[in-house]
Amino acid sequence: MTKEERLGSGPLGPLIFEMVIPAVIAQLVNVLYSIVDRIYIGHMEGVGREALTGVGVCFPILMLISAFSAFAGMGGAPRAAISLGRGEHKMAERILGNAVLMLFGFSLILTVFFSVYKKPLLMAFGASSNTIGYSLDYLDIYLLGTIFVQFSLGLNMFITCQGQAKISMISVMLGAGSNIILDPFFIFGLGMGVRGAALATIISQALSCIWILSFLCSSRSSIRIRMENLVPDRKILGSIAALGIAPFVMQSTESLVTIVLNSGLQRYGGDLYVGTITIMQSVMQLIIVPLQGVQQGTQPVISYNFGAGNKERIKKTMYYSFSMIFSGTLLSCLATCIFPEFFASFFTTDQELIALVGKVMPVFMGGIWMFGIQLVCQSAFMGMGQAGISLFLALLRKIFLLIPLALVLPKYFGVYGIYYAEPIADILAPAITGILFLSLFSKIIEKEAKSRMGEKYYKKNIKS
Repeated sequence: MTKEERLGSGPLGPLIFEMVIPAVIAQLVNVLYSIVDRIYIGHMEGVGREALTGVGVCFPILMLISAFSAFAGMGGAPRAAISLGRGEHKMAERILGNAVLMLFGFSLILTVFFSVYKKPLLMAFGASSNTIGYSLDYLDIYLLGTIFVQFSLGLNMFITCQGQAKISMISVMLGAGSNIILDPFFIFGLGMGVRGAALATIISQALSCIWILSFLCSSRSSIRIRMENLVPDRKILGSIAALGIAPFVMQSTESLVTIVLNSGLQRYGGDLYVGTITIMQSVMQLIIVPLQGVQQGTQPVISYNFGAGNKERIKKTMYYSFSMIFSGTLLSCLATCIFPEFFASFFTTDQELIALVGKVMPVFMGGIWMFGIQLVCQSAFMGMGQAGISLFLALLRKIFLLIPLALVLPKYFGVYGIYYAEPIADILAPAITGILFLSLFSKIIEKEAKSRMGEKYYKKNIKS
């Protein structure tokens, strides 16, 4: 039985375990790219607090760059997995080829755009005269590796979608492991500071990119990058875009959220309060990103079985996914609310900043225990190719709830109103998402069965 055939008929428990564990490790290691940078930067002698805040202000731009990789990768990989489930191998490879073209185009546009407009953007995102120098030093170097970021993040999903979770994990560990080793050498050994952190990151992403491209061009991959498929197909590009817009909005709006939070905290509190959001978003990344690994591990199983019409296998996969993700968010909520200063101390030695994080983190993280519902249901909609619903859910938490709350609440509660916005959105959005999923799941499965078998055959032989 091939890797992709196991997605449809292998024992589900061991399969989920085999897919999820490498994906979780990969995502946890992947988040270390930025987290390790911040830990080292925050401990730079004499300038750690300002340097940490300056690099944190770059976060919206870094998220936008990775959002474009998700647009192509998370828009194309589920489509490829559904095609494999339907037995359409050549179509899966054509989807991969068009995703490669899309990522290359994004790389060129993003590098030029942010190189030209970086300074006014950073000032708008919450930089001050004390921190803008560190922001520019980091971003000047990071932008040189945009193409490596696009390919390594976007194409790795095409390895996971064919059931090769371990290979996907290795590609991430190669890059992140290199970053952990190179960071202290460039930052402290060569005295490059934040520029050294950025240089370590792009070298590491380049190594990961080379590994991924070599695998997808080899006979080890069940779908390969072939020259004949590197031709733009408007229909395929449109299908990738239709599904990719949801994860793109999810990640790009994370940038918008950071901009709103940073600018609000700068206005109502100052640099010290902007520093708290840099630390707390880093901690939240450490929580959410590994749980997104559970999503990535189970989504190919959902997509393949959706294409094959196996409803019960989708439901069981979701049960496994929810059990793991909800347990993770609940434990994380308890840990961050009880020991906030412990987590803050990883990123800074500044006692004033640690004390403030200790005060606001229990509020900021207070609703994360509910977020598992959002992750599981949204991943299922993505896996079943439901572009419109996925887009709505991507907008729901951040655009419709979090940003308006972060703008309105400070007018009544001062700077602390910005922190209250997060838990309110984290509770309301999953509640709405869960209700929507329960009402639509069976209808989506039935619609796919009708389209695959033909409506008359479905009514006569299946529905009856």
